[in-house]
Amino acid sequence: MRKKKIEIQKLMSPVRDLDTGSPHKKPVPGIALCLSGGGYRAMLFHVGSLWRLNEAGLLKKLDRISSVSGGSITAGVLGMNWSKLDFDEKGVAREFVAQVVEPIRTLAGITIDFPSVVKGLTTPDKKISDEVVAFYAKHLFGDATLQDLPDNPSFIINATNVQSGDLWRFTKPRMTDYRVGQVTHPCIPLSVAVAASSAFPPFLSPMTLEFDHAIWTSRTGKEDLKCSPFTTNIVLTDGGVYDNLGLEAVWKLHDTILVSDGGAGLDAEPEPWQDWAMHFYRIVNIIGNQVSDLRKRQVVGSFVNKWRKGAYWGIRSNINHYKLKSALKCPFEKTMDLANISTRLATLDSVTQERLINWGYAVCDAALRKHIDKAHHVPRPDGFVYPNAKV
Repeated sequence: MRKKKIEIQKLMSPVRDLDTGSPHKKPVPGIALCLSGGGYRAMLFHVGSLWRLNEAGLLKKLDRISSVSGGSITAGVLGMNWSKLDFDEKGVAREFVAQVVEPIRTLAGITIDFPSVVKGLTTPDKKISDEVVAFYAKHLFGDATLQDLPDNPSFIINATNVQSGDLWRFTKPRMTDYRVGQVTHPCIPLSVAVAASSAFPPFLSPMTLEFDHAIWTSRTGKEDLKCSPFTTNIVLTDGGVYDNLGLEAVWKLHDTILVSDGGAGLDAEPEPWQDWAMHFYRIVNIIGNQVSDLRKRQVVGSFVNKWRKGAYWGIRSNINHYKLKSALKCPFEKTMDLANISTRLATLDSVTQERLINWGYAVCDAALRKHIDKAHHVPRPDGFVYPNAKV
């Protein structure tokens, strides 16, 4: 009976059983947080989620943070400034607003994608990805590298390897693709790692990296692509192409998984484009949306069947579905307006920023108090962090 249950769990797993760097065969006690992709929309939604996690004393308890695309912008800022957060005796960061919220909100007032595309296409010696890296370096990360991330919690910035078709992970201890091998203690700039993670196609993709083959080492001895050009000329795209929730890098490791999902849904198109290029783009989006939905269903199913502990909350969630009488008031039609903001790295006005942060804060609170309150004693919030904006 137990064997049959384990087999069913494997079938229900939303990810393949790949190496995550853990010596353990089964999930061990610990909390992992996944921050999805979704451009500036997701970036700000996750700020609200982190804000609530911090107030609840859970931010400091995280063991691993896995991020994709827009979520990687937020994670990169959090990781870079982790040592400056000044946690109090209750595990609440006193400097969260100054070190995380304020720099991210500053970036949200700057458009990155369109200027990068224009300059990348019109300047012979520049690539679009180079421009995105320059924006991130100027406005957020400066000269910080992966080595400026903390040892604990561990941060994983996910991209997709176009050559191998698998997950590419940037971390402080290593940079790796399980089919290519690893580079230990990489000094890759954070701006480069985040730009690779958020290089969503077709406009900001691909990001190319060049390395010396000699710096690569094996982890399992079974890497079938540990050769040039896989080790010397790396072609990366948005991490959301492979896994927009960032689940793969944490699923095998920890028994408690928190998922903050700021990803977009797929709108109906009554008159879709008929030309081959736009038609193909629409089909790719349909496929990506279905894969993302499948991962959501499977991770939630794993919670329901008690194969994992944790909680899922999304920008498209209806807060009433948590059936929490004391949840913050978030009319579904208002939150869906926020969910339908386009997936871009483009300026958002101050009120929209505050509404997105409020919504991430509120739905994270509902999910935490509904599903993990008994274990972690999550207190009830006083109200929105930006009361005048609401959602």
